[in-house]
Amino acid sequence: MNDSRKIIFSDTTLRDGNHALQHQLTEQQIQRYCTAIDKAGVDIVEVGHGNGLGASSLQVGLSKVSDSNMLTIAREYLKQSKLGVHVIPGFATLERDIKPAIECGVDVFRIASHCTEADITEKHITFCRSEGRTVFGVLMMSHMVDKETLYHQAKQMQIFGAEAIILMDSAGNYLPDNVIEKVGYLVDRLEVAVGFHAHNNLGLSVANSIAAVQSGASIIDGCVRGFGAGAGNTQIEVLAAVFDLMGFKTGVNLFSLLDAADLAEECVINKIPTISSDSIISGMAGVFSGFLKPVKRIAEEYHVDSREVFLELGARKVLAGQEDLIIEVAKDLKEKSNE
Repeated sequence: MNDSRKIIFSDTTLRDGNHALQHQLTEQQIQRYCTAIDKAGVDIVEVGHGNGLGASSLQVGLSKVSDSNMLTIAREYLKQSKLGVHVIPGFATLERDIKPAIECGVDVFRIASHCTEADITEKHITFCRSEGRTVFGVLMMSHMVDKETLYHQAKQMQIFGAEAIILMDSAGNYLPDNVIEKVGYLVDRLEVAVGFHAHNNLGLSVANSIAAVQSGASIIDGCVRGFGAGAGNTQIEVLAAVFDLMGFKTGVNLFSLLDAADLAEECVINKIPTISSDSIISGMAGVFSGFLKPVKRIAEEYHVDSREVFLELGARKVLAGQEDLIIEVAKDLKEKSNE
């Protein structure tokens, strides 16, 4: 097919994959992977705690390596690829986190909010732009609202200075038709690029990423071997091969990308993500993948079906940060079973 767009790949293996490692990524793993992935010509390599810059804490998990050390190492070994970070206002502050990240040489700041809370990103977006950095706005849990709401939120980020808008399917809930509808709507109306970040709960991350590009998206996230939270993300080396067959321009050296994936499987990935029964129900319910482990643990503690917990959490439109509701739901289900 004839398409003049170059598809930008953002590799989130060393950020979303850090979720799967309970944020215990080591300095040596960062060094070895960055050396390998840089040879592949991937545009952006995202590095950090699974929840992003400044997120290391007892609440969401302590990083084995500090933000500054992770970014300094990655910057040293990324010669071609740009260094990116995920930023959620509330976790990351300008003085404590953003300014040191700039000093470490971060090129791309991806400023993220829940899909209805774009207003909280203004200070972070405008500051990073004023410092001459590339800035993307990211709308998480984007399955939860309609295309008009997404456009309104994306438009705010564009006004703040975001140079692209990334829709995150944080729960792995999208079907290709949903992607086509929402991505296409934004592409037609925004003045900046649109991107897509998929999770694989329903086995559709590659298909959804293809649908995004066919709808006009020009930035796609992925991880080698799909190594990300829960059921994992789009498997970037598979997508690179598919895009090559489809005639999309990526600028990626496929053999070098496959080498990086093989190396990651050897020295970074502890377990290749699979689509578990709970992952499927989580995706159907539209519940954030990070809830998988606490739901499983609490369901066992209260002797209730974890699948019923996920469905009820989805019905309540629970968000990341509301993990306390898992116990409430488990208790309610236990009481109903005893009636």
